[in-house]
Amino acid sequence: MNITDIKLLELLQENSRVTISELSKQLSLSRPSVSERIARLQEKGIIEDFTARLSLQALGLDTLLFIQVSELKKKPADFEEQIKGETSILECHRVTGTTNYILKAATSSMAKMSELIDRLIPYGSLTTSIVLSSPIPYKIILPEEDAVKENCLQ
Repeated sequence: MNITDIKLLELLQENSRVTISELSKQLSLSRPSVSERIARLQEKGIIEDFTARLSLQALGLDTLLFIQVSELKKKPADFEEQIKGETSILECHRVTGTTNYILKAATSSMAKMSELIDRLIPYGSLTTSIVLSSPIPYKIILPEEDAVKENCLQ
């Protein structure tokens, strides 16, 4: 990966619907070259998917919360399988420490949040935090400078 690949990744994360022609202009590369770079980044697994970020508020999901699950009362695989069916759960992370899992969820109301918590109580001890604001809701991800320099020298 080189500096051009990194700029390409940045542009795609800013707007994944940008055209190959526009990328070509911004990167000063031919369209086939841009297409080849994108294909190579996908083959390497650096680009996983092209998706749309949706507004939770516009979808009526105004209550964003994080739930820590500790003292798990089920096998991790069983818990994870159950969580997959919970439409309010946006993310599930198995973590180290006294907490077993951190869940990110969004609900349309406090009542729906309460229902979700009630469904999760049988799995373990819960600690719930409601998000007041998100000063950094999304961040563009780029490789660390050291990795880029090392890669460019090879």
